[in-house]
Amino acid sequence: MSIVYDCGQPETREAGIRAATNALKAGRLVVVPTDTLYGLAANAFDGEAVASLLQAKGRGRDMPVPVLVGSWNTIDGLVFTVRPEARELIRAFWPGGLSLVVQQAPSLAWDLGDTRGTVMLRMPLHPVALELLREVGPLAVSSANISGHAPAATAEEARSQLGGSASVYLDGGRAEHAVASTIVDLTSDAPRILREGAVPTASVAEVLGVTAESLLAGGARG
Repeated sequence: MSIVYDCGQPETREAGIRAATNALKAGRLVVVPTDTLYGLAANAFDGEAVASLLQAKGRGRDMPVPVLVGSWNTIDGLVFTVRPEARELIRAFWPGGLSLVVQQAPSLAWDLGDTRGTVMLRMPLHPVALELLREVGPLAVSSANISGHAPAATAEEARSQLGGSASVYLDGGRAEHAVASTIVDLTSDAPRILREGAVPTASVAEVLGVTAESLLAGGARG
């Protein structure tokens, strides 16, 4: 049985954060609002919980789960080497709708799927998500929908698809932007955009001092 908490009210928000924290630490799944879309979350360091997340979405290990963090500094323990380009993009767009694909630290004891040594990181610009991240730590978070179905912009849309797969739903109202994050791949010499989304390609190019065309050279996904 799942419970929905209205995070628009201080009392129920506090209860919801507490319930979500306990659920995540116990290996269960939680639906959380972000600044882009609603996400289905698991403790990033709980391999069984991440496997449950993939199963709930009907998604294979070939599509590994991204990780949300609650602060800039968190990435220092997750990334093999933080490149200057990553620092520049983080300063410009975090918290916000930009995801970075980077080489993960080889010592990390997590299983997010078939990552080939990489991880996709983002810091969301949403008070409920940030509060939860600061309570629990890094979360494996994928869009709160069945794979191949429309992503959820509200807690109700997420619940209609995922039902009891998540034990706690944190309702933060309709997602402000309701568009997926922009994904920038920093695992090779030349940065490239894998998906155009909430942050315009031109803005990424301006921060990096490159042309938009060069970022899209690898073929962006919509």
